[in-house]
Amino acid sequence: MNDMVILISGSGSNMVALAQAAQQRHWQARFGAHIRCVISNRPDAAGLAKARDLGLHTEVLDHRSFKDHPQPREAFDAALAELVQSHQPRWVLLAGFMRVLTPVFLDRFEHSVMNIHPSLLPAFPGLNTHERALAAGCRFAGASVHWVNSELDAGHIIDQVVVPISPGDDAQSLAARVLTQEHVLYPRAVERVLSGQS
Repeated sequence: MNDMVILISGSGSNMVALAQAAQQRHWQARFGAHIRCVISNRPDAAGLAKARDLGLHTEVLDHRSFKDHPQPREAFDAALAELVQSHQPRWVLLAGFMRVLTPVFLDRFEHSVMNIHPSLLPAFPGLNTHERALAAGCRFAGASVHWVNSELDAGHIIDQVVVPISPGDDAQSLAARVLTQEHVLYPRAVERVLSGQS
C-alpha cells in the first residue's frame, strides 16, 4: 500500500504536478499508489480548487482556529495527524505546506513525510532561498526533495535538481525557473521512493 496524502498552503502547483504524474505514469497500477486527500491549513488556498478539478478529495484544517489553545502549534499538529491518519496513507507529501511540523505530527509518521525545498540543501534551509543564493554570489540554485525530520530542512536528501543562475536574475525570475524544475523533480523523487530506489 503506497497511498498518499498531500499537504498544501497555497497555489498547489507541486500538488498538481504530483497528481498529473500519478495519473499519467499509472502510479496506482504500478505501485498501488493513490492520492487519498489534499489537505490545506488555509481555507483560501488556490490549490484546493485545482485539486477538486483533478477529481481529488480535499479537506481544510485551519491552523488559525487553534490560536487560543495554550499550545497552538502542538494542538494543530495533533489534529492534523488525526485527519491525515483517517486516510491511512503510507506517505505524506508536503507541497508548499508553509508550516514547520513538530514531533507531535512527525512521530506519528516517522520515515514517511517528504518535502520539496527550493534550494540545493544543505545550502539555504528555511525561507528566502533565492534572495540568499543571489546575495551569496552563487552560480547555481536548485531544489531538493528530502525526508522530513524535526530539524528544519535537514532530513536525508532523496533527489535534487540544479538550475544555473543567469547574470540578470533577480529572486523572482530565479524562483520561476526553479519552480518549473520542481514540477519535474518532485514526481521523479516520489517515483524513486515508490519503486524502492530511495
